[in-house]
Amino acid sequence: MTDCQGDRGNGPMELYEKLTQQGDKVRALKTDKAEKADVDAAVQLLLKLKVDYKQITGQDYKAGCPPTEITSSDNGPVADGADGEDTVDPWNVCTSNAKGVDYDKLIVRFGSNKVDKDLVDRIEKVSGQKPHRFLRRGIFFSHRDMHQVLDSYEKQKPFYLYTGRGPSSDSMHVGHLIPFIFTKWLQDVFDIPLVVQLTDDEKYLWKDLTVEQCHSFAVENARDIIACGFDVNKTFIFSDLDYMGACPDFYRNVVKVQKHVTFNQVKGIFGFTDSDCIGKISFPAIQAAPSFSNSFPHIFGSRKDIQCLIPCAIDQDPYFRMTRDVAPRIGYPKPALLHSTFFPALQGAQTKMSASDANSSIFLTDSPKQIKNKVNKHAFSGGKDTVEEHRKYGGNADVDVSFMYLTFFLEDDEQLEKIRQDYTSGALLTGELKKLLIETLQPMIAQHQERRKQVTDEIVKQFMTPRPLNFKH
Repeated sequence: MTDCQGDRGNGPMELYEKLTQQGDKVRALKTDKAEKADVDAAVQLLLKLKVDYKQITGQDYKAGCPPTEITSSDNGPVADGADGEDTVDPWNVCTSNAKGVDYDKLIVRFGSNKVDKDLVDRIEKVSGQKPHRFLRRGIFFSHRDMHQVLDSYEKQKPFYLYTGRGPSSDSMHVGHLIPFIFTKWLQDVFDIPLVVQLTDDEKYLWKDLTVEQCHSFAVENARDIIACGFDVNKTFIFSDLDYMGACPDFYRNVVKVQKHVTFNQVKGIFGFTDSDCIGKISFPAIQAAPSFSNSFPHIFGSRKDIQCLIPCAIDQDPYFRMTRDVAPRIGYPKPALLHSTFFPALQGAQTKMSASDANSSIFLTDSPKQIKNKVNKHAFSGGKDTVEEHRKYGGNADVDVSFMYLTFFLEDDEQLEKIRQDYTSGALLTGELKKLLIETLQPMIAQHQERRKQVTDEIVKQFMTPRPLNFKH
């Protein structure tokens, strides 16, 4: 995940020319009544280029109006988040708004559905469990076909879970835990199998790392995932570098997806350019394959009718929009999705936490002292400049990173609401709010570290060996 930046290596004029060409291409495809998937892909690329253009120039793209001269002070991200589109793709997340990405706009742009009160109530009714705090607080805020999954479950039809992790370093940060915390809850309440894809192949293609490093990071990340408490009898964790060669059925599904997606489509969806290596261009098919149950014959046999539910951050959605488009054409059910918001960087919600910047993240390896120092020194505050002003006017919980983090990790809804009210009224100072966060994170991470120590090489091997799982057919 890189920081907020525009179309890499392109100046304003080159981008303007690219946009003009892409606009012409979209019009030509529509005139020629091209395949809907090709038109959609071309439109997606056009929208992405417009976002990059605004990020670089601070101006909206207008056909026939080349970019005006940009002063150095205008060269950063656009200041007005209301006008500027947020940038959200599998490698870049940024916004100019201190409150973070506008998720309501993102739902419209991606064409997903809002997780509303009716859906949360229905999950509670069907599962018989109090909804997870991530559902209650809108952290998992968007979905595709979740009602359909619940319909099937009510009819005693099985489904399974699939989520993943791109292992780019040997240490994960707390933001990486979000999908796994929620996935474990789903596994427990619905009593269903889970597959976890470690995309060590992807990290080799995108990063300056060796194949051996990427595979080693995958095994280390598996320890952290196992430490979240998953049931070994219902969980299969796999490295792409291992499993692709060991399972012909998985590879056959990869090839089926590859045959049904054109180069134009992946360029439109992911913004690939002619200078990207061919591995990147073919990789989305590998991320699609775990969405199909017969990719795991040791779990599901040859059955291809079992629907998959994917909990993930919304930046991964482009992969699964592509998958959902292909699935019916190769005879499989479309995967359903539950999307989470981003876990903000310590410096503020304009970007998400990054494993490549030690000070933007709280790592699962951090000591209590490191956690305290990072929160006190780097956590963006919504408080006022002086104690007197803060007492008088109160703080802004909507932009305060410590409050945002408590929203993710504090279980008690009433306590969280009281903290919000006290901070907003000025009764609670920024230093006191940071202390509450430190006292929440320190034991949570210490407990995770303790559980991770118990994860032996033998346990990792057990989770990562293809084998039958407890699965109610």
